[in-house]
Amino acid sequence: QVHLVESGGGLVQAGGSLRLSCETSRRTFTKYAMGWSRQAPGKGREDVATIGYDGDWTEYLDSVKGRFTISRDNAKNTVYLQMNSLKPEDTAVYYCNAGTPGNRHWGQGTQVTVSS
Repeated sequence: QVHLVESGGGLVQAGGSLRLSCETSRRTFTKYAMGWSRQAPGKGREDVATIGYDGDWTEYLDSVKGRFTISRDNAKNTVYLQMNSLKPEDTAVYYCNAGTPGNRHWGQGTQVTVSS
C-alpha cells in the first residue's frame, strides 16, 4: 500500500513563495516517478510537475515553468515542490502522486491559496 503525506500548503500573497513536501516510504520513493497535481474549484485535476524515480528527468505544466521546481531528497524519502512568484490562478488543492500513468496513487491534498 502506498502512503503519501503532504504538508506545506497555506495562504500567501501574490508574488510570494511556498514549499510543499510529500513524504513516503522508501519502497515507494525508489520505485516510482513522483509528482504534484492540482485541482482548482470547478476545474479538473491537472499535472503540475513530475520527477523521475532517480531524479534524472522533470516535466512541468507550461504555466508554472520558471516559477516552480520539483526535487527529491533521497535521505528523507521526500519530494518537494518549491513554488515562487505565486499567482492567484495557482490557488488549488495540491496532490502528491506516485506510480505509473495507468496506476497512480494520491495523497490527501493540501490547500494553496494565493491572494491578489
